[in-house]
Amino acid sequence: MGNYLFLGAPGAGKGTMAEMLCAAHGQAHISTGDMLRAEMASGSQLGRQAKSYVEKGALVPDEVVAAIVSVRLLSADVRQRGFVLDGYPRTVKQAELLEEALKKAKLKLDRVVLFEVGQELVLRRLTARRICKACGAIFNVLYNQPKAEGVCDKCGGALYQRPDDTVATAMSRLKVYEKETCPLISLYEAKGLLLRTTGAEEKGANFALLCERLGL
Repeated sequence: MGNYLFLGAPGAGKGTMAEMLCAAHGQAHISTGDMLRAEMASGSQLGRQAKSYVEKGALVPDEVVAAIVSVRLLSADVRQRGFVLDGYPRTVKQAELLEEALKKAKLKLDRVVLFEVGQELVLRRLTARRICKACGAIFNVLYNQPKAEGVCDKCGGALYQRPDDTVATAMSRLKVYEKETCPLISLYEAKGLLLRTTGAEEKGANFALLCERLGL
C-alpha cells in the first residue's frame, strides 16, 4: 500500500519499475497513455473529447488528461490498494492539476521517486527499443530482450523499431524533459516528497534498491 509518483528521463525505466512494483505489492498502475486509450475506446464524454484532439494530430489538453486522471483516482482499486503514477505529471501545470485531483479524491502522495540515469545510457536504451505491432508491448534489445528475436513474448506479434527511435529524436526528447519536467524535481524536493534512486543497473537490481528505499 502506498501512493507513489515516478519521475525520470525517457528511458530511465520508470514504466518497468511501476509494473514490477504494482505486480509485487498490489498498487494500481496509473499510466496516462493507457487511460486515454481506454477512455477513447469506452466512448465516454472524456474519451470523445480526447479522441477529437488525437484524430487531429493535436496534443490532448492538460485539463482533459487531468479530468481522466481525476476519475481514475476515485476508482475502488486505487482507494483500496494505493497507486503508482507513471510518467505523469510532466509539467508544473500538470502537477498543479494533479494536486487538485488528489485533494478532490482525498488522497496524497507518499513519495515521488526520481530514477537517475546518465545521458549516454538513456540514449542507448531509447534507440534499442522494439515494439509489438499487435499488442504494443515494449522490449529493449539491451535490457529487456524478447525470448525470440523479433517476436513478442506476450502475444507472438512481430516486433519493429519505430522510425523516430533515433539518436536525434532521443536527444530532442531529453531536451523537452529537461525544460518541462526537470522543474518538478525541485518542486517535490521542496515538499519533502522526493526520493532519489538509480535506474542505471539491471532491472532486478534497480527494483531491489527501489523497494529498499521505499521500505517495502
